[in-house]
Amino acid sequence: MATKMLLLLIHIYIFFIILISRSEAADFDELSATGGDISYWCKTTPHPEPCMYFLGHDSHNRPKNRAHFRQMLFQVTLDRALHARNCTTRLGNECGSKRKKAAWDDCNRLLGDTIFQLNRTVQGTRRNTSRKGCSSFDAQTWLSAALTNLETCRSGSFELNVTKFIAPITTNNVSELISDCLAVNRAFLSHKKYIENDEDPEFPSWVREGDRKLLQSSPWAWRANVVVAKDRSGQFTSIQAAINYAAKVRRGHGRFIIYVKRGVYWENIEVGYNLNNIMLVGDGMRYTVISGSRSVARGFTTYSSATAGIDGIGFIARGITFRNTAGPQSAQAVALRSASDFSVFYSCGFEGYQDTLFVHAQRQFYKYCYIYGTVDFIFGNAAVVFQNCLIFVRRPLHGQVNVITAQGRIDPNQNTGISIQYSVIKAAPDLKRVARHFRTYLGRPWQQFSRTVLLKTYIDSLVSPQGWLAWENTNFAWDTLYYGEYKNFGPGSSTRNRVKWKGYHVIRSANEASKFTVNKLIAGRTWLRATGVPFSSGL
Repeated sequence: MATKMLLLLIHIYIFFIILISRSEAADFDELSATGGDISYWCKTTPHPEPCMYFLGHDSHNRPKNRAHFRQMLFQVTLDRALHARNCTTRLGNECGSKRKKAAWDDCNRLLGDTIFQLNRTVQGTRRNTSRKGCSSFDAQTWLSAALTNLETCRSGSFELNVTKFIAPITTNNVSELISDCLAVNRAFLSHKKYIENDEDPEFPSWVREGDRKLLQSSPWAWRANVVVAKDRSGQFTSIQAAINYAAKVRRGHGRFIIYVKRGVYWENIEVGYNLNNIMLVGDGMRYTVISGSRSVARGFTTYSSATAGIDGIGFIARGITFRNTAGPQSAQAVALRSASDFSVFYSCGFEGYQDTLFVHAQRQFYKYCYIYGTVDFIFGNAAVVFQNCLIFVRRPLHGQVNVITAQGRIDPNQNTGISIQYSVIKAAPDLKRVARHFRTYLGRPWQQFSRTVLLKTYIDSLVSPQGWLAWENTNFAWDTLYYGEYKNFGPGSSTRNRVKWKGYHVIRSANEASKFTVNKLIAGRTWLRATGVPFSSGL
């Protein structure tokens, strides 16, 4: 009897092994199976016309399989972006006004970053079976950033009323081709051959063993590569001067630490996309402040109004406040703009009114931070998680309403979204005593596929019972957005009277909520542990 039972178990085991093997083979065949010509493959994308036009000139250019088609599409998209860069350079000679010059400066920079992201994608996926390659999740992140850059260029030209002038940069099919790339690459995200192993992560190349201890250490003066001090006790009195020095002298990929002593530094700083692994450390968010006052009302775009603009990979900030003092009457005025992939902001402050914190693109993590603002004051199209943060809503102008988030996802295949977890939403002191005279909302859809969730967060009574606000009194994006709330608490957390939009969700499933955690939304387990920042990977 025992022998028969053992044989039965062996047969069942063999059956399941064969079944699983066939299933995996079928999945792989779906990605590697041969198809037809370029027309066949392009018809599987959201924008088949530009795909066929730019890939179909060579009749011998026949994809071997889906993976080969993906690589061909990535390459032609990069080629078109390089062509657009040539057009942009020529257009730079025709800037006849400050507004045109301001919009062109943004677009030129953003297109340069788009080329950088596309090149990373082409090179990384070409080596996706080697240790130096990238995952399909990485590629989706970089493609999302590339598309977001072009939309930011368009938005800036609209703000400055120079859309016709900028049109040659934005009407060259690069956006459509990137959208096609996102759709094609999405098929690879769930296949075992192309995804990262969450249980045995490989850290990005910029991570060094010593990073884990850096955020937990003090004093900083002897650990820093350079010191910035207003009293001239360091090598520099300007933060940007220290950043420029880092760009000149650094070698390799190690972290470059800039210690910024206490004081208010009145300057606008930039960390370019070609300057990685910069770490800014202050004496605490109350004591080290970077302050500016640029705004759209003063002739800047939202993008260029930032007191600090961060693009380099692996940026870390600790114990610093980023501030924009333009005031509520100056419209959009950004304190921090970040498109830094694998970036961390730990125990930092962000102070402004409208558009305080521009989480522009790529993977970002905020821990123990304070964020102050009024209208759309956490906005952008990054994949970003806020944990244990204090979100303070300020008093707006008379007649305004407060909106905490405005997420900018423009394509359904972008792996972006704002996730607020274990945090607190409450009125700042200037609003608290008059909160009943102003309405406050959790978010509104800045773009068609806007995506924002709140997980296990305290929501105070200042938040309107309907929770979410329509975009300019329209039904824009109600069916295509994704807004969710999961196990929040506090007097403003009741979902009983929330909006009835198709895209709004009271999340009841832990599996659904987990899509917006550190582990899933920003793949944090593959890189955050090495930084030494405390974080919760799940719910």
